[in-house]
Amino acid sequence: MIFSVLGGGSWGTALADLLAHNGHDVRLWLRKQELLDEIEKNRENTWYLPGLTLHEKLRATTDYGVALENTDCAMFVVPSQFFRGVLQEVKPLLPERPAILCANKGIELETMCTMSEVVEQTVGDLNPRYAMLSGPSFAQEVARRMPAAVALGCVHKRLGQDLQDAFSNDYFRVYTNPDFKGVELGGAIKNIIAIAAGIADGLDFGTNARAALITRGLAEMSRLGKAMGANPATFMGLAGMGDLVLTCTGELSRNRQVGLSLGKGRKLPDILSQMKMVAEGVKTTEAVRDLGRKLKVDLPITENVYEVLYNGKDPALAVRELMARDLKDE
Repeated sequence: MIFSVLGGGSWGTALADLLAHNGHDVRLWLRKQELLDEIEKNRENTWYLPGLTLHEKLRATTDYGVALENTDCAMFVVPSQFFRGVLQEVKPLLPERPAILCANKGIELETMCTMSEVVEQTVGDLNPRYAMLSGPSFAQEVARRMPAAVALGCVHKRLGQDLQDAFSNDYFRVYTNPDFKGVELGGAIKNIIAIAAGIADGLDFGTNARAALITRGLAEMSRLGKAMGANPATFMGLAGMGDLVLTCTGELSRNRQVGLSLGKGRKLPDILSQMKMVAEGVKTTEAVRDLGRKLKVDLPITENVYEVLYNGKDPALAVRELMARDLKDE
C-alpha cells in the first residue's frame, strides 16, 4: 500500500518507519524544512526520535502534494488541536471516498469534537472511510521493535482488515474493533487521568493512590463514553484500560510527566515551555470538562485536573478533595 503519514513527531515517525519495514511505500509529511534537511542528511529524526535509522522506503517531504500522491491511506498524527486545519489544507488533494486513519489522541477544544467528528465535518462530502488507531504504545519502544498491541477502531470492515494487515508484524499486533468512538475516546481521556496520576506521584502519595486514580479514571472514561454512544466494553480493552495503565505508570508518558512536575510545585507554563512534544491531555482536559458539563456526566477527576491546570488549585488539595467526596456504591 501507499501510506501518507502527516506529522513528523515521535509517534508519526515510528509508525511511518514501521510501515516501511512492513514493505509499504511511505511518505512522511513534515511541517519544518529544517527537520526535513536533518532526515535527508542523517536518515534520522533527531528532533523527536533520535537513535532510529529510518528505513530506505520512507520518503520525507514538506510538500502535501508529494505526500498524498496516489495514496491508499492518509494517516494523521498531527496534534488534535491542529487536525482540522491540516485536513482542510489537504482536502483538495484527497480522492473521492478517501481512507483516513487518525493516530492522534485528543478532543478539539473549540468545538468539543472527537477526531472522527472533525473528519465528518471537514471532508464528509468526500464520503470518507476512516479509522482510529489507539492503545498502549510508546513511540520509542515501537521504534526499537519491542512488542506492542493496539486497537484499530473502524466501522468499515474491509478498510479495517486492510489496515490491520498493513500494520501487523511479529512485534506490533493490531486488534480491530467496530466501536471507533470508544477507541478514540479512550485514547483521549486517558491523558487526563495520567496527569492526575502524575500529580499524585509528584506528591509522593504512593501506589495505593495511583491505583485508585487509574480505577476511578476508568469508570469516569466509561461514563462519558457511554453518554457519547460508545460501547462500555471497549474501555476494558487496549484503547481503554491498556492505554490508561501505560500512560499513568510509564516513565515515557508526557502527560504523566506534566502531572509529576505539577505535584512537585512547578507551574504549568514553565513545564510546557520545556517540552519539545505536545502533552495532549492539557488541552483535552478543558474539552472533556466542557463535554461532561454539556452532557451532565459526573467527571470529578477531570474537574479537579482542570482546576489545577487552569485555575491554580493546589494539587494536594485537589487529590484530597477527591478522597473526601460523598461516599457511594461502586
